[in-house]
Amino acid sequence: MIIYNRTEYSELTNSQYRKEKRRLQIELLKLQEWTIDTNQRIAILLEGRDAAGKGSTIQRFIENLMPKATKIVELGVPNKKQEKNWFKTWEKRLPKKGTITFFDRSWYSRALIQPAMGYCSENQYKYFMKKVNNWENTLIEKGLKLIKIYLSISKENQKLRFQFRKDHDLKYWKLSTNDWKAHKNWQLLTDYKEQMFEQTSTKIAPWVVINSDNKMIARLNAIRYVLSDIEYPNRKNLKPKKWSKESPVYNISLFNTQFNNLNREQYELLNRLKGHE
Repeated sequence: MIIYNRTEYSELTNSQYRKEKRRLQIELLKLQEWTIDTNQRIAILLEGRDAAGKGSTIQRFIENLMPKATKIVELGVPNKKQEKNWFKTWEKRLPKKGTITFFDRSWYSRALIQPAMGYCSENQYKYFMKKVNNWENTLIEKGLKLIKIYLSISKENQKLRFQFRKDHDLKYWKLSTNDWKAHKNWQLLTDYKEQMFEQTSTKIAPWVVINSDNKMIARLNAIRYVLSDIEYPNRKNLKPKKWSKESPVYNISLFNTQFNNLNREQYELLNRLKGHE
């Protein structure tokens, strides 16, 4: 297992965050062009608890990529046929040549949310855990590049984001009773998560754990890890440059509302909240 929490991003202002995101997204385009030119197949999994930022992180990956060679897979609630043929269900959704596919949750639902919430049988869970490493090894031997990212969020911050969703005019639909049920089963999910890391983080397909208590930092770290893990032509130094101290003008946009001329204390408070946006 790889803990990938680069600390250089913790001091970025919002304008610096946008500049760094743009710099990394330019590199992502280079990676995608190489993927197309050489018929690579890249699968990037994002797992994590509800509200960890999986979907929003994927959006920052793809917002400037070429749509023809980019795909997002989000299975949703599997039907009975998919439940019984779990590996085949996901084989059908693996990237084709020249494509980068992002999985907003993946086959690892069977190692986490399904057993914790009673959505699969114990035998299904055990079968999956027994077979998944060999299955992934076979895929990798056939040329698939697999990156497994787990976005880690604290219990307190998950609850805070649930409250934001509940009260948000445009995001209330993202919060369900099952989300709260999973929140109450926090320790059980933690136990399954630790078993997953222990049994399915292998040398050729390790789990990469990124702290997502601040979504903006998590997005940059996730993109940076992917770029650092794949050798593509003309890759620039991925280490963030040393940012100069900006003049103390405290403006910030939060939940589609602009706040200007803040004092430092106000800005820092809103900036912490923005990390959950």
